[in-house]
Amino acid sequence: MSAAPRLPSDYSTVTDPERALKYAIQHVAGDRAEIIEGVITPVSTTWAHESAAEVVRRQLTARLEALGLVSGAGSLDLPGSENRFIPDLAVVPADLAAKTEGQYGAPIHLLVDRRHRACTVFSEPTRLGYAVEDGPHAFGVPVRLPAPFELDLDTSRL
Repeated sequence: MSAAPRLPSDYSTVTDPERALKYAIQHVAGDRAEIIEGVITPVSTTWAHESAAEVVRRQLTARLEALGLVSGAGSLDLPGSENRFIPDLAVVPADLAAKTEGQYGAPIHLLVDRRHRACTVFSEPTRLGYAVEDGPHAFGVPVRLPAPFELDLDTSRL
C-alpha cells in the first residue's frame, strides 16, 4: 500500500498549472464545476438542458450496448490542457466510465445550440480541433451521426 501523495501547503511552489487547477476543481470547487481556458466555472443544469440530453440519449441507447458504451454527464478531462468539462451528455467506453474521471479525445462532438435551434456534428479530431464539421442543421432536420453510431438523429423534439 502506497502513501497518499503529499500536497503542498504553499501552492506557489506548484510548477504544473494543469495539475494544480485539476486538483482545485476536484477537491475544492466541487463536483459541478469545470475548467475552461484556466477559469473554474460552476455548472448548473436546467430542465431544458436535461430534456434535450434525454432526447439524444434515448435515440442512442440501442447502439450503446452493442458498442460497449455508456452515456452520462460525468466530467471529462482533456489531457495536456487545463480544460475539464462537464458535458450535458457524454458517451464513453464502459471501461473508461468505470474510472473516476474520463480522459477524452472524443471522436464525435454533437453541439446542440438551443439558442439558435441548430445542431452541428464535429468529427475526426486533431490536436487543434476537428477536421470535419457537418452543420449547422436546423432543429427538425435529421442529423447524421457518423461511425460508430451511423444513425440519423431526430432533432424535432430538441
